[in-house]
Amino acid sequence: MKLLIVMALAVMLPCSIAALANPSGVTLLGWPALLVLAVGAYCLQWLAFIPARLGETERFYDLTGSLTYVIVTLSAVGVSPSTTWPQWLVAALVIIWAGRLGRFLFERIHQAGGDQRFDHIKVSSSRFLVAWTLQGAWVVMTSCAAVTVILSSAQPPVGVIYAVGAMCWLVGFTVEVVADRQKSQFRADPRNEGSFINTGLWARSRHPNYFGEILLWSGIAVMAVPYLSGTQWVVLLSPLFVYGLLTRVSGIPTLARRGQQLWGGDPAYQSYLAQTPRLIPRL
Repeated sequence: MKLLIVMALAVMLPCSIAALANPSGVTLLGWPALLVLAVGAYCLQWLAFIPARLGETERFYDLTGSLTYVIVTLSAVGVSPSTTWPQWLVAALVIIWAGRLGRFLFERIHQAGGDQRFDHIKVSSSRFLVAWTLQGAWVVMTSCAAVTVILSSAQPPVGVIYAVGAMCWLVGFTVEVVADRQKSQFRADPRNEGSFINTGLWARSRHPNYFGEILLWSGIAVMAVPYLSGTQWVVLLSPLFVYGLLTRVSGIPTLARRGQQLWGGDPAYQSYLAQTPRLIPRL
């Protein structure tokens, strides 16, 4: 029963936001275009779930999510009544982020041989289906601001707000890329086996990659502001959703528990926790 409730909420709430955010008059198959694209995002996850469950594998989980971002974004461009360069830029930023992260996570999971988070999930059809459904919710919620911009028929002038949003995305994307690269290089060094990373950006924040993720999606939401009116302002929940999920649900809490299991008795690790900000990097 609990899993059914989670499934229902994971579908209904993002789809409701998609319906509210849809630009007036923009339809697909006779329905609000943003809502149709949201349902399509879920359908892609459910289709991918079938072979993943049969093979009890999560190796294509993150890659499927990234490809869904690309498909939804390009579909929005195709549906849009008119696409100007500011809208194309928003679409490009989403695709660049999704392509980079999807490739990074795909390579990492294949090198590691799997994702420990799924060890007790992929053996259960119901729990594994919930995981794929939640990924659909993640795609819909995080991309709704960008898709609203792309579908919009409004042509507001590009001003300071749009430029500030673009700069936030650029800084966030750079931080995420550098943090991921530093951690990959750290793990590839045999001398660091069994150790935690506390160098580079990781000396300034315990989760700099998540900080970058939150900042870049906040940038997309800011870029969307000139295009919003009426109920479309609901898309500003997007960065709040990213923040809440990464800091309260599946991101930082999961890694914090694992860190305590691995290095909880290490004084150096406890000192690192005490002196290093959890999220926002220390300048």
